[in-house]
Amino acid sequence: MRQPTRLFTAETRRHRELNHQNTRYEAPRSGSSPLVTRHSPFVTGVFLCLCACVAGLAFVLPACRRRQRPLFAVIPKGQANSFWQTVHAGAAAEAREAGVDINWNGPALESDFTRQITIVDDCINRHVDGIVLAPNDREALVPAIHRVHEAGIPLTVIDSGANTEEYICFVATDNYGGGVLAARRLGQILGKRGNAALIANAPGSASTLAREQGFKETLSKEFPDIKLVAWQYGMAEYARSLAVTEDILAAHPALDGIFASNESSAVGAVQGVKARGLAGAVKLVGFDSSPTLLDNLRSGTIDALVVQDPFQMAYTGLKTLIGYRAGRKPPKRIDLPPTLVTHDNLSEPRVERLLNPEIQKYLK
Repeated sequence: MRQPTRLFTAETRRHRELNHQNTRYEAPRSGSSPLVTRHSPFVTGVFLCLCACVAGLAFVLPACRRRQRPLFAVIPKGQANSFWQTVHAGAAAEAREAGVDINWNGPALESDFTRQITIVDDCINRHVDGIVLAPNDREALVPAIHRVHEAGIPLTVIDSGANTEEYICFVATDNYGGGVLAARRLGQILGKRGNAALIANAPGSASTLAREQGFKETLSKEFPDIKLVAWQYGMAEYARSLAVTEDILAAHPALDGIFASNESSAVGAVQGVKARGLAGAVKLVGFDSSPTLLDNLRSGTIDALVVQDPFQMAYTGLKTLIGYRAGRKPPKRIDLPPTLVTHDNLSEPRVERLLNPEIQKYLK
């Protein structure tokens, strides 16, 4: 009666031996192919199935990464003042018209070029279709712009230049010409003589350096009896611009006029002259506009503002990339003229449109 048990045991042992033979390794003979592993038909089938799946994924994944619409990055110098909000609106307006998407991201402070470089590198890794960049520093951003170029991503520079030619277009205000306008206005209202000071933006910012150069050279050539007695950087910060204005006013009590070369510098200068009871007595010409600066222009604390068109700058900057992607080559440089705004022309329709772009229409 124990025969069936012996037969079952023998059959089990034989089955194990066969499995062992099917999975053993054989050393390759001399001159033969490398090590071969012999598996059961079931294992071989599973392996082939996995290979097919991997191959299928390799084909499908690139398709999954394709965007429904082109994506362009817009990277401002900062986000702390109304100028950059207007830049954002201009880029959003062109994106809406062209049917593309934008990714708006910039450092909180205009002095933080390290953060801006990180944002540029992130856009390279995301393989965006193009980049609109307002470089914080004309030297520090050059390696990052080179990496964009090496990645084959078209880049347009706006607002402020960089010491490189690896971009498709540069769209900016004629900043030197804006400095010339400011010097001529200050020379006129000072009666071509007196003491003046310059509240500058920050070293390394190409746009404001051009304004400051235009102002200083024009003052020297056309108004030799106006002496530039002080020149300090506000570092693109309201508080710092206020502090340096107060220092200058304390050191030069006979000061007649101030030129502030950007929005934050102008706001700090306004606060400084007000704090010392010199509003209207010290003539002030600023650059850029904001609700605060316009209120002070209306009240007479500011005599004039040299105003850019940041909406048009960003709109045109993005347009060059979209056209380039469609096979159109833009000019290497596009200069936008600045406008001198005074109390007399403040209510003109063209100036109204320039000062009050429909920001919220595009940033909803």
